[in-house]
Amino acid sequence: MEKVREMLTGNSSAAWGVRLAEVDYLPSYPITPQTEVIETLSKWVNEGLMDATFVTLDSEHSMITAAGAASATGVRTFTATSSQGLLFGFEMLYTVAGWRVPLVMLNVSRGLSSPITLEPDHNDVLAARDSGFLQIHCETCQEALDSILMAYRLAEDERVLLPVLVNIDGFHLSFTREPVEIPDVETVRRFLPPYRPKHAFFKASQPMSQGVAVLGGAVYSYFKYQMHLAALNSLDVYKTVAQEFYEIFGRSYPVIEGYMAEDADYLLIMTNSFSTTGKAAIKRARDKGIKAGMLRLRLIRPFPELDIQNAVKQAKAVAVFDQNISIGKGGILYSEIAGALYHEKARPLLLSFIGGLGGKPVSASEFEFIIESMIHAAETGKVPGRQLLYTEDEWSEINRLKGMAGKQ
Repeated sequence: MEKVREMLTGNSSAAWGVRLAEVDYLPSYPITPQTEVIETLSKWVNEGLMDATFVTLDSEHSMITAAGAASATGVRTFTATSSQGLLFGFEMLYTVAGWRVPLVMLNVSRGLSSPITLEPDHNDVLAARDSGFLQIHCETCQEALDSILMAYRLAEDERVLLPVLVNIDGFHLSFTREPVEIPDVETVRRFLPPYRPKHAFFKASQPMSQGVAVLGGAVYSYFKYQMHLAALNSLDVYKTVAQEFYEIFGRSYPVIEGYMAEDADYLLIMTNSFSTTGKAAIKRARDKGIKAGMLRLRLIRPFPELDIQNAVKQAKAVAVFDQNISIGKGGILYSEIAGALYHEKARPLLLSFIGGLGGKPVSASEFEFIIESMIHAAETGKVPGRQLLYTEDEWSEINRLKGMAGKQ
């Protein structure tokens, strides 16, 4: 069939992924900047373009509970949230993951209070990294659509059976319009057939009992470790799913995307939509004769340790750009990558940079500073401490505001 391309926002792209996945149940609760997703889905259901049940709940806690309960009956389920909403439903993330239900949830990242912001960073989604939800992180609108389809294949695989959280950046991607290829539903069905679970779920035609009891530590440990093994299994399952997706749709989504990385002496590691500006910085460095490259983390849970180890082997220095901050510790991804490389005999120097908090733009000069810092570290063997990126103009503005506050 002829390919259909439209200019879509990140939110609309994700909604199209849900529509093409032929989802059965859509529990929802609005929150900026995610609301466009559920508004779009509600409109399609109301117009008869989707054969699904759409329900608005009283909170994100109830929404995630309903999603988990519905998924436990064997229906394909989707929900979406953002920022404070994700945190409001946080208790149920652990609960439904423990139920081993293969629902998919979209998170539209937004910085957390206080102070309040509507711009993106990744503290909301990374706070959920230990919950049992797998995590796929997107750079583009096309990737948002495609990742929803891939997430269902991953979650519903009997070797996995864990919920998947797909992440896009609020405002920077959620409301950015890009050309997106919308596949036809028959082609999607070749990749993602209707969900027909073989394992035991709640069905009226098959009465059974299932429950969560108060268990001792040994039994509790067993179930938690089973979840851990399933998450580890999902890494190989994901690679198979990604290969099949490429064969059908022609778009490649590896665990880690390399950009000019194969022969790079200096590697920048990033994730999500700010990676686009990172790639531009790498291209400028290459134009100057600097052998720089970038790795974009797409899968963050499970954490692809072996893939990271293999990808950085040839590098002299690696800089991790964290669009998050673990208060009292520093960049979250830096710590995880440092752990992945700790036992490697030949490992590059590892530098940490924190930027883009609350959606703060990252300038060309800041990326140049990161690359220059890697070169200096490789030449001297001295690694600087963890650094928060700020331009001189931004710092001058902070001092101006501090001065105004002092006069009041």
